[in-house]
Amino acid sequence: MKKEMVCISCPMGCHLTVEGEGDNWTVTGNNCKNGERYGIQEMTDPRRILPTTVVIKGAMISRLPVKTAQEIPKGKLFDAMDALSKVVVNAPVKVGDVVLKDVCGTGIDVIATKTMPAV
Repeated sequence: MKKEMVCISCPMGCHLTVEGEGDNWTVTGNNCKNGERYGIQEMTDPRRILPTTVVIKGAMISRLPVKTAQEIPKGKLFDAMDALSKVVVNAPVKVGDVVLKDVCGTGIDVIATKTMPAV
């Protein structure tokens, strides 16, 4: 299998060519080891950080920015968004507070990315 892609692991945006199968992968076009890791992971187990917002009550604004604490499987993004659409938190919230534990059975928490005091 062969695929061309743009690496998103750093701002350089290298144009990668990834070829292989199973445990045997070759990555070309990368300027660092991160590109090699990204290319192989993208072919075998694509993952993403999910940044979004949830409803917050008792704060100056009605939405709290959150993100997954680590990358989750790309195939779980829509399920995670659905789960987060039902989340409502109450102020106060601090950066790093867990908003949703173990999102969609991934073992990865969703955390607040902004401190929101109560009003």
